[in-house]
Amino acid sequence: MSETAVRFDKASKLFGSVRAVDAVDLALPRGSLVTLLGPSGCGKTTTVRLIAGLELATEGRIEIEGRDVTRLAAAERRIAMVFQSYALFPHMSVLENVSYGLVVGGARRQAAEAEARQMLDTLGLKGMEARLPAELSGGQQQRVAVARALVLRPQVLLFDEPLSNLDARLRRRVREDIRDLQRRLGLTVVYVTHDQQEALAVSDIVVVMRDGRIAQMGTPTELYEQPADAFVADFMGEANVIEGEVIAAADGRARLAVGGSKIEVAMRAGRPGKGRIAVRPEAVTVLPVAAAEGGSNAIPARVQRAAFLGQHREYELETAAGALFVVAPSGAAAFAAGESVQARIDRAIWLG
Repeated sequence: MSETAVRFDKASKLFGSVRAVDAVDLALPRGSLVTLLGPSGCGKTTTVRLIAGLELATEGRIEIEGRDVTRLAAAERRIAMVFQSYALFPHMSVLENVSYGLVVGGARRQAAEAEARQMLDTLGLKGMEARLPAELSGGQQQRVAVARALVLRPQVLLFDEPLSNLDARLRRRVREDIRDLQRRLGLTVVYVTHDQQEALAVSDIVVVMRDGRIAQMGTPTELYEQPADAFVADFMGEANVIEGEVIAAADGRARLAVGGSKIEVAMRAGRPGKGRIAVRPEAVTVLPVAAAEGGSNAIPARVQRAAFLGQHREYELETAAGALFVVAPSGAAAFAAGESVQARIDRAIWLG
């Protein structure tokens, strides 16, 4: 059996003259949770619909577990999908919702309900079999939708923006439930979201899409610490992109000229020269003007905005290199709007 669960070979989807997915090459490992991430209109939902068979590729080839499914309809693929709206039948009980696909597929009702009960127990929904969807919380409805998908024993489980209807605290809990279930059952999951934090939290692999193409693919750490370009750097969390010059670089550190100041930072860089540099908000330390520890790594700055958010503080700094957005621990020294400070850049990313 192939180690690749899903493979795209130059697959495209055209709607008239619009290329929603454009010659995508993609190989997703079996047993992994892969997130398709990108802004609205980037092609991520069309890509997952191509896997599901809800859209058919205009060009190229799609394989699932080594089987060519390019021209197969959704019902002919061992795929299950959890939609943003959950799409539960409001007049059916939880048990009836979960067993529905098995019954329609030809299973005897008693056997289908037995499998459905087992799946509900696995997802922590035992005792809720007789409830209607309206009698459940948002998180419980999400788990019923997952149970209904899993009971069909799919080769690949698809999620399309599954948490967008939930509040922030519940989103965190449900995404942890999905990740735990995926690991426990060894599922191959393809997960569509536009939420960067969600992608970083749950994924083995993140595929960042832009204009129907793959901008970069890798682990969350790789994409956060080594983005291919400014688009990926900014989309995988906040990033300050500024102009600078590499004076010298060796052993993972670089000497930079930035906004009229020379600083030394942790950074992987190519040969010396001018280019763009990405600085993460947490990689900047705000210091008083008189702080000797600022040293050669600090550049003069003025606080334009300061906000206290409980667990951390946020600053917008004006510098000769451009505006910097900074996130500082709540226990660090506090500064007010209008104060002159130093911005010490500890780490940076060379974009070239």
